[in-house]
Amino acid sequence: MEEKNDLSRRTFLGVSALGVLGLAGCGSDPAPAPKVDVQVPQPLLDQAAALRGGSVGMLSQKLYSEAANKALDRSLQVFAQATGTTIRNDLVSGDAGDMVAKMDAEVKAGTNRDLAFVSDRRFVGQLHNLGALTDVTDVVTEMKALYGEPATASTKFCVFDGRWFAIPYHFIASGMYLRKDWYAEKGLPLKPYYTWEELRDNALAVSDPAKRRFGWGLTVNRSGDANGFIQNVIDTYGGAIADNTGTKVVFNSPETVAAVTFIGDIYTNPKYKPMLPPGVGSWTDSSNNENWLAGILGLTLNQFSVYADSKTKKNPVYANTHVFNGATGPALDRPLAYGESNSFVVFKGAKNPDLAKLVAKFMAGGSALLGVAKEAPCLVNPSWSKVWDSDPYYTSGDPAFPALREQTRTPLPVTTKTGYAFPQAPSPGEQAALAAYLLTDMMQSVIQGTKPADAVAATHGRIVQIFEQQGYRQ
Repeated sequence: MEEKNDLSRRTFLGVSALGVLGLAGCGSDPAPAPKVDVQVPQPLLDQAAALRGGSVGMLSQKLYSEAANKALDRSLQVFAQATGTTIRNDLVSGDAGDMVAKMDAEVKAGTNRDLAFVSDRRFVGQLHNLGALTDVTDVVTEMKALYGEPATASTKFCVFDGRWFAIPYHFIASGMYLRKDWYAEKGLPLKPYYTWEELRDNALAVSDPAKRRFGWGLTVNRSGDANGFIQNVIDTYGGAIADNTGTKVVFNSPETVAAVTFIGDIYTNPKYKPMLPPGVGSWTDSSNNENWLAGILGLTLNQFSVYADSKTKKNPVYANTHVFNGATGPALDRPLAYGESNSFVVFKGAKNPDLAKLVAKFMAGGSALLGVAKEAPCLVNPSWSKVWDSDPYYTSGDPAFPALREQTRTPLPVTTKTGYAFPQAPSPGEQAALAAYLLTDMMQSVIQGTKPADAVAATHGRIVQIFEQQGYRQ
């Protein structure tokens, strides 16, 4: 998923008591989303009455779709106008490696914004471990009465010692994509999931470099997508970064070595060279999106940003995309597909925490989310069960929606034959290790000739250092 590194600030001033503002399709997409009337529900207007004249500062994790970023801004503008408040909104890249450190430094210096929304899987554990977050259990309890239950994954990533420290905003499904027309030409079946070995062999079968067809659109270069790919293979093979408590490093295992050997063979064995697209070794998070949309890849793993782009821009690859839940490995007979949420956090020392919580409640439901969701179809989805029922768009707007909604209700945990239960307890150590791109560095060393067992052992040592820096003695 691409999230650009630039920061931009938008300030919305509450200048009237308007409760409705037309939200039109923004940007230069050839097929703008239908107009959405964003409304602030009366109960929220009533709660905001005592906060009139107040202001909050907010950080938004930048979405892949610029039109969705603009739709989010317009929802904030509606809220500010309707409540007579001011919202200062900054966009930030989730892939900026120092994002957590900067947030924590601002909290310690007393210069932090009031709230932010970030990936709960990637960042909430680290921020909570640093003592940067406010308990928001009261807000989540109130929202359950309004919106039903949140996605099951959020109960694993946002809850610590029975208390909520993040408010689920919108659900981000995990997905894989293959070219169903290429599969049809070779007589290969379309299935709800495959083994990793099947995907590798099928990718080779559909490849034809002379036709600019490359079956394997996955990189191991430093990127969030590569982190997700490598970790998923390791987990489905029966390995893990940490034990189920999230506190003890267990990375160096025969299962992890087997997974790293499998991945490394793809990028070093001449047999598989025809299925690797040019430059795959230096891809960033945007590269697989661009190459998929260019029509030269037969398989990729991505958040639904690439699917949303192909749909909104009427790219012919959209009609030839088979969406499936992922792959299995020797230790698991079902994919590890449970997604995550972008979730709101309220920082310690927030100047106006009550208004910050109210903004979060507004943005997660109804028309405020709908405008964003329509600009990023299948990438931005409801986290809350009743929000799925709030508009016909979520039931009939795309054939992928039923599977996406089902993913929000995935029974958890998913347990491997080796006893690891995913998602595991939120682990600041694991989140920091991923943010440092230790997995991708490990795979690069294998590609350069390091034996998988040696690369795994060395990476285990680096992970231990990070866990100890986070306060976990090994």
